[in-house]
Amino acid sequence: MNRVLWFAAGAGAGIYALTKVRRAVEILTPDGLADRLAGLSLGAHLFTEEVKAGMAEKEKDLRDRLALPLHGATPQLPGSAPRTVPPPDDPEPRTTREGTD
Repeated sequence: MNRVLWFAAGAGAGIYALTKVRRAVEILTPDGLADRLAGLSLGAHLFTEEVKAGMAEKEKDLRDRLALPLHGATPQLPGSAPRTVPPPDDPEPRTTREGTD
């Protein structure tokens, strides 16, 4: 019975080690590295979206608490007519001088 126990323990350890080695070899292949980088890129993208959504939510909450207008909205005094802000003028197109050194 003692021999069977040690045989089973050795077989289990061998299978465990073989599985670990195969996973390590798969990770170090070009496809495995590409998969890891793609996963890292996706995780970073999702994290960035979550942070932006949290920032927008917190900003909206703070603006509601402080009664501030949203970005781009012009504050109005009670009883005054709504104001519109004209868009900024486009800069003049730049001309290039040809034939000069």
